[in-house]
Amino acid sequence: MTVAINKTSLKQQRDQLEMYLRFLPSLEMKRQQLIAEYQRACGQLTLTEQETRDVYESHRGLFALLGASEQDLAGLVRVVSVGVTQENVLGAYLPVLTEVQFQVTEYSMLAKPFWVDLVVELLQRLGRLRIRQNIEEERVLRLKAALRRITQRVNLFEQVLVPQTRENIQRIRVLLADAERAAVVRSKIAKAKRRSDESSRRYF
Repeated sequence: MTVAINKTSLKQQRDQLEMYLRFLPSLEMKRQQLIAEYQRACGQLTLTEQETRDVYESHRGLFALLGASEQDLAGLVRVVSVGVTQENVLGAYLPVLTEVQFQVTEYSMLAKPFWVDLVVELLQRLGRLRIRQNIEEERVLRLKAALRRITQRVNLFEQVLVPQTRENIQRIRVLLADAERAAVVRSKIAKAKRRSDESSRRYF
């Protein structure tokens, strides 16, 4: 972008630099806060993933029993509704899980093995964990995108706008100083020429 070389342009560039330097700390603070939120969300997702693994590990025997059983458990438990709201975290809208409702198909406790009740509870627990994990993964993705955007803005200010404006200010100051010196030199030359002309006229 071409910058005019005059005092008005110099003032505009100084005002812009002051605005950038005033705005930059708030951007950097928001970036740090988003980093903290992102790390917190990643930590929560890790906990949920670990809890899911622990549930599978602690019920390994039951899963083996299910694999060997001829019981038809298809459709025994299904999700009927998932409640999700949105929260605004530093300008990023993040999903929040509020509830999960299941429907359990009625079955005869006499016709089914004793462990079916445990399977019903386990399926609901794993269902909640899976849905919670999906929500937490989405939170992580949205926070990551917001962090990327704010980092780009911080870099724009730090690496482009502030250095470029400082360079413009320096260039305008140098060129204005050069112009002032040139004007002084021209003035001195003009005065000297007038004196020379006046001296010449006195001899005629």
